[in-house]
Amino acid sequence: MKTISKNVLLAAFALAISAAPALAEEVKAGDLVISQAWSRATPGGAKVAGGYLVIENKGTAPDRLIGGSAEIAGKFEIHEMAVENGVMKMRMLDKGLAIDPGKTVKFAPGGYHLMLQELKGPFKQGDKVPVTLQFEKAGKVAVTLDVQGVGAQAPGDAGHSGHMDMKPDHSGMKMK
Repeated sequence: MKTISKNVLLAAFALAISAAPALAEEVKAGDLVISQAWSRATPGGAKVAGGYLVIENKGTAPDRLIGGSAEIAGKFEIHEMAVENGVMKMRMLDKGLAIDPGKTVKFAPGGYHLMLQELKGPFKQGDKVPVTLQFEKAGKVAVTLDVQGVGAQAPGDAGHSGHMDMKPDHSGMKMK
């Protein structure tokens, strides 16, 4: 009986591993290491999408993410969301974002994020969306966003797999 239990457990483990979505690979550019690049699936007709990733500076000098581009988007911006006086506000970081030496900066829902606007098509779960990040020192760096489910909160999170009738709407968020 123990052999059957072991085999069942091993089979279940193998299935779980093979069913897990592949996570984005690390990309190295000079002293920077970019990992966990992902986005969410977009509802039909959406014209905006967020991009999330982790940037680690393993060097001794700062660098700065100053912009980027993506073929699927007409505009690419770096944004920050923060709560000020009980109100969630989103603002574009028009001077970019410093990546200090020895530090790691995480782009995640509710915080720093890439804002891809004027989308030319939807993001579907399982898609791989190429983007180019522009750094002051490291230059242009090609990264691929792994598209997770609509409600995903982190890479590898399937999120909500059912239909959600969501339309991009920034009402309630003040833009600076």
